[in-house]
Amino acid sequence: MQVIYTAIIIFFCCTVFLVYSRPLAIKFSFVDAPNTRKSHNGHIPQIGGLSTLLGIWIIDLMMPNLLPFQSHYILLTSFLALVGLIDDKFDISAISRLIVLSFIAVWLANNEGIILSYLGDFWGSGEVTLGAWSTLFSVCAVIGCITAFNMIDGIDGLLGSLASISIGSLGVMFWLAGYLPISLFCFLFIVSMLAYVCFNLGINVKSKHKIFMGDSGSFLVGFTIFWLLVFATQKVEGVNNVGSAMKPVTALWIIAVPLMDMLLVISRRLVNKKSPLLADRTHIHHIVLRAGYTSKQALVGVSLLSLLLAAIGIILDVSGVPEVYSFSLFLMAFFLYAVSRLNLQASETPCSEISQ
Repeated sequence: MQVIYTAIIIFFCCTVFLVYSRPLAIKFSFVDAPNTRKSHNGHIPQIGGLSTLLGIWIIDLMMPNLLPFQSHYILLTSFLALVGLIDDKFDISAISRLIVLSFIAVWLANNEGIILSYLGDFWGSGEVTLGAWSTLFSVCAVIGCITAFNMIDGIDGLLGSLASISIGSLGVMFWLAGYLPISLFCFLFIVSMLAYVCFNLGINVKSKHKIFMGDSGSFLVGFTIFWLLVFATQKVEGVNNVGSAMKPVTALWIIAVPLMDMLLVISRRLVNKKSPLLADRTHIHHIVLRAGYTSKQALVGVSLLSLLLAAIGIILDVSGVPEVYSFSLFLMAFFLYAVSRLNLQASETPCSEISQ
């Protein structure tokens, strides 16, 4: 029952926070203004990340022992939310963001042992360990995970939906492996985002009260997913009986859509000799919109694809399918995704309906 009470309190407090902080966000210009890349109406407060952070604080207050190194997680997500809030307000450079994220990853690896050092037998020639490359790989993983979920935040409800699918999938894997506390955290984190999702999509809320997640939200969402993936797939020193919830290759399926979208977008930018971090309208949701679909259709379609791929990954893992086969199937899914993306681009119409 404590979990239910905690969930109710989280949703209530996050909702109240959004209602009363919205005017302050507008007053102090913590808003997203429409421009050539964003065609939403009016200046929208970017405080969804702060409401999610409030939910995380309530989790820590009421159930302080759900996560390994929970105090460190709370500290780091709070710091990242602050960095994201500053980025929302002042638009700090991509290099500055990369430096901050790299510092966090190096600190976690060297001081807490929270590091990606084992990739499983995805190649079919024996288990792959990274050894001296573990820290560098962990830095890339932190940056990649946060960037992927930051990039996918392009239409109403998409970040909340895909994050919920990824975190919910991880919750299922932790639950199946017998790690109930971490599974409960996954559930409560989704509840922490629920108030924002309602405001963002206008569920029982007037459209004029719309809220965006902002970089503060996408940063803490991406980092949370990285954190959970580490404890699901790695043996962390000082943490007993955690690290075998799933095979490392299953992580690719659980974050498939944000990951594949990021890799294709960055690859295209590099081929065109542009900065890989340059914002544009070549993400999957933009392509779907230009193909003539509405933003709600794009949200449902991309979310269902993400759910399907995550479900495939879970089924493969639970069924004991060898990692090399799971990885091969993922590469096939990636290829089909890329081809489908090209077909959608070929059917693009001049009109676009981009809400954020």
